[in-house]
Amino acid sequence: MTEVTFGLFDWIDRRPGPIGPLYEERLQLLEAAEAAGFFCYHLAEHHATPLGMAPSPSVFLAAAAQRTRRIRLGPLVYLLPLYSPLRLIGEICMLDHLSGGRLELGVGRGVSPYEIGYHGLDPARTRPMFQEALDVIVAGMTSARLTHRGEHYRYDDVPMELAPLQRPYPPLWYATSNLDSVAWAAAQGMHLVGLGPAEAYRPFVEKYRAVWPEHRDDPRRRNPQVATPRIGINRQVVVADTDAEAEAIARAVHPRWAASFVKLWADHGDTTYVHRVNLDAALRHETILVGSPARVRDQVSRLIEATGVNYVICCFAWGDLSLVQSLRSLRLFAEQVMPAFQP
Repeated sequence: MTEVTFGLFDWIDRRPGPIGPLYEERLQLLEAAEAAGFFCYHLAEHHATPLGMAPSPSVFLAAAAQRTRRIRLGPLVYLLPLYSPLRLIGEICMLDHLSGGRLELGVGRGVSPYEIGYHGLDPARTRPMFQEALDVIVAGMTSARLTHRGEHYRYDDVPMELAPLQRPYPPLWYATSNLDSVAWAAAQGMHLVGLGPAEAYRPFVEKYRAVWPEHRDDPRRRNPQVATPRIGINRQVVVADTDAEAEAIARAVHPRWAASFVKLWADHGDTTYVHRVNLDAALRHETILVGSPARVRDQVSRLIEATGVNYVICCFAWGDLSLVQSLRSLRLFAEQVMPAFQP
């Protein structure tokens, strides 16, 4: 079997009931994931939607850092155009120290034009903001003083009193569903994460693996501390004792997640992402992994073979799944699926 590592992905999507207990349940799930040997917990950032009850990933990750000791933690991704880069540098450094050097730093510009628009930004103009903000953040984490004069941000000789614990900085990640962005991420040396059907993601992996070695010795490459980049793919997961039980659970909990996922798009009469929440298609293409441990093990094997990824990020808590269901799913996956792909 191919050796692969496994992580956790989370939206903290809303379901009925108070929000406080929802956060506590996620922290309990995270503790279980750490005990089970998952590599990292990746948390999405979303705004003005029930899909994301962690619009400030730093706040939740600070709590997670105090409830765990080994599992790595990180946003996937910070939406850089929504931040003051100077302020975000401070948050990143704080989190890296609070976690004992376990921060994994995902960055991006956001997939939803509606979320970006609510903040008063033109989505068509956020790419240069993202690129410049990333330059500022990297410079601020690697310099005693920060000076930057760009189109969007200007800083003059700012003392950098906080530096990250990890040097030169926490590993950088980039998530994309755009093949044209892969070469940039590979040239930068950033870890890569994507989603979608396995056969559609294979070109992403091949493009990354073709470009990355060309920039291995480039002194301007980011993530110089990363010898082997992780090329990952996201999957929602439901594991139960039988295939029939797991599929019944998935069908029961999927409608709430689907409604949350497309809510802003639907509010604007936009059908762009409707295909992403078709459960029958997801089961057919195995973009949601559902079944007994044996069936899910076979699904993971096919996923790795078809894509060539070396990192699989699993979401065990989504929609109307209860904490008990999520914990059982995680436990069955850790005990009966993961060992097949690890030495």
